[in-house]
Amino acid sequence: MFNKKEKPYTDLLGKTNRIVEGTVIKGDIVSMADFRLDGELIGNFQSTGKLVIGPSGSVTGDISCNNIDIEGKFKGKIQVTELLNVKSKASIHGEAIVGKLAVEPGADFSATCIMKNNQIIE
Repeated sequence: MFNKKEKPYTDLLGKTNRIVEGTVIKGDIVSMADFRLDGELIGNFQSTGKLVIGPSGSVTGDISCNNIDIEGKFKGKIQVTELLNVKSKASIHGEAIVGKLAVEPGADFSATCIMKNNQIIE
């Protein structure tokens, strides 16, 4: 009658991965959970969650995710199904395909941008 599903161990701990400042990753990252990057990624990133690129973080490659906040540097192609939030100290160069876009004054946003209505991006 009260058949409760037991939550996975990762739900109890939270589902945010973190790469700290001073770490360099060369390769691709695929994650189902939220992710915070304060280090450097040279490669592609794919997630069904949210990505935060911190002030010391940088990505050179392609990104595909649901939501993203960028405070650091990004160079490549980014596909966001919901919101791309560009903070004032961010630097973005490349191409962006987004559902919604928010750019704070002071940000370096040197990218072509296509806005789509929350469609699944291929």
